[in-house]
Amino acid sequence: MSSTAPVGESSWGASAPPSKKKHHGLIASLVVVLVLLGIWWLVHELAKSNSKPTAPQPIPVGTTTVKQGNLDVYLDAIGTVTPVYTDTIVSRVAGEVTEVHFKEGQMVKKNDLLAVIDPRPYVAAELQAKGQLDRDVAALKNARIDLKRYEESYKVHAIPEQQLRTQEATVESDEGTVTLDQGNYDAARVNVLYTRILSPIDGRVGLRNIDPGNVVAANGTTGLCTITQLKPITVIFVVPEDSIDEVVAQMGTGRALEVIALDRAKQHQIATGTLLTVDNQVNTTTGTVRARATFPNTHNELFPNQFVNTRLLVKTLTGVNLVPQAALQHNNDIAFVYVVQADNSVKSTNVKILATEGQTSAVTGVEPDQVLVTDGFDKLQNGSKIKPRATTQPAPAQQQSAPPPPPPKPAPSP
Repeated sequence: MSSTAPVGESSWGASAPPSKKKHHGLIASLVVVLVLLGIWWLVHELAKSNSKPTAPQPIPVGTTTVKQGNLDVYLDAIGTVTPVYTDTIVSRVAGEVTEVHFKEGQMVKKNDLLAVIDPRPYVAAELQAKGQLDRDVAALKNARIDLKRYEESYKVHAIPEQQLRTQEATVESDEGTVTLDQGNYDAARVNVLYTRILSPIDGRVGLRNIDPGNVVAANGTTGLCTITQLKPITVIFVVPEDSIDEVVAQMGTGRALEVIALDRAKQHQIATGTLLTVDNQVNTTTGTVRARATFPNTHNELFPNQFVNTRLLVKTLTGVNLVPQAALQHNNDIAFVYVVQADNSVKSTNVKILATEGQTSAVTGVEPDQVLVTDGFDKLQNGSKIKPRATTQPAPAQQQSAPPPPPPKPAPSP
């Protein structure tokens, strides 16, 4: 007989028993409970940490101390070095250049001989004028002798009055001729002097434009050379019209205002001089007035037409409170600083800037030795706690000593 399998069962195997299914369900439930407990614990811990208030941490900042001292107030401008005198040397007479007595770049003194124009034509003209003068002087002398004789004759009625008056006119005519001759003679003598060209000033000779043998015209447009006075020398610069009153007032006190000339980069001081004068009108285009300063230029530090940066010392503020510009903050038109209090909190204090020079400003509204904040302003407000940064001084450089010589090697044993 054949046996029949129960309905729902496969011949290949039977379904899982109910006890195993129940075991898997318990494990899944336990995992879910553990996950929920972990989430609850994490949320509880986070809530506990957020519920605890944390005290604000001090803000690290840089600080400085208000100093009391003096501050020089300057006006800065660009200036041009301008010689006091610049002379273009030209010949006053025409002729051939026979001698040149200067070298290019040479320093000359007033009345030094520079060049000579061939004097022979002018010496001859002088001689002619002298001869003409001598002849007419003799004629005048003879006319005066005749006039004296005619006057004596007229007194005794030996000659008519008309003859006397004619002789008087002759004397006057001869006197005029002598005067004319004297002028011609003086002009000829001057022309002879003009053949020797002398330096009119002390200065430095520029490039030479003539050579011996050249023929030059009288009062020509091209000069023989140019002489520029270098000692002293001046610098012309401009002053803003808003500062004119202050500059003029300081000049009125009789005090010499110092002017410093700097190079283009404002790094090197070239020379020091004094303000000479200011111009008499304002340039309406630029709103400035020109000023001239004089410099001794003892060592030729300044060169004509050189561009320099000038600094005019207008006044000196004495006994003022000095703070670095890094400590100044601005709110629209109001300047303020953060003053460090005794409990390391900060207080905003308004200040008035009197003047600024470089990185230092003179202000009112603070007291000497007060501590101010110089950086780290982003998170600062009234009452904020701060922590001054420790300033580290660079260690002094130490000289490196030479390494000790190696120990001598032991002598080999015999």
